[in-house]
Amino acid sequence: MTEPPNPPRPPVVPMAVPMAAHGHQIQRGHRTVLPAEAPAATAALAEALRATGGRPAPDAMAALGAVCAQYPGALDGWARLAQASHLAGSDVEAYAFARTGYHRGLDRLRKSGWGGTGQVAWADAENQGFLRALHALMVTAARIGEMDEAQRCRQFLQDLDPADGLGIAAAPPPVPGERLGADRLP
Repeated sequence: MTEPPNPPRPPVVPMAVPMAAHGHQIQRGHRTVLPAEAPAATAALAEALRATGGRPAPDAMAALGAVCAQYPGALDGWARLAQASHLAGSDVEAYAFARTGYHRGLDRLRKSGWGGTGQVAWADAENQGFLRALHALMVTAARIGEMDEAQRCRQFLQDLDPADGLGIAAAPPPVPGERLGADRLP
């Protein structure tokens, strides 16, 4: 028995939008909004942050970790845990938490029809957990010296949200080893 021949492949069509260094083709005008976080996860995160004035802080790490353990799909929980770990000087953990939030966010974006090409605006509150996680990944990558990744994340943030709700364009690019203060974290 012989195997049937492979069908001919369709011709390769040049891309209308160039591929960016971060691996995605962000097209203007196509916008994705993530589904809202579960109300219980949002309430638990707010409670974890309440003791620290609504901002991540090193002393909130245990409470934020508990939120992530109970609600592992809560993107903003991972982002806030990454920020608190960064502020505490736990660089490897901060990077891992940011990367977890970022990858869970990409999965959720794809389930929401994103496909790697649409804008994801900070102005849509549902997107803020993902964008905060991506920002944390940029910051923590720079902190541990992964400058190529930090630069890709910075460009990705700018491409995803041309309105620049996080103020990425106006902020100086991260530098190796830099630890941002709470005042520079979204």
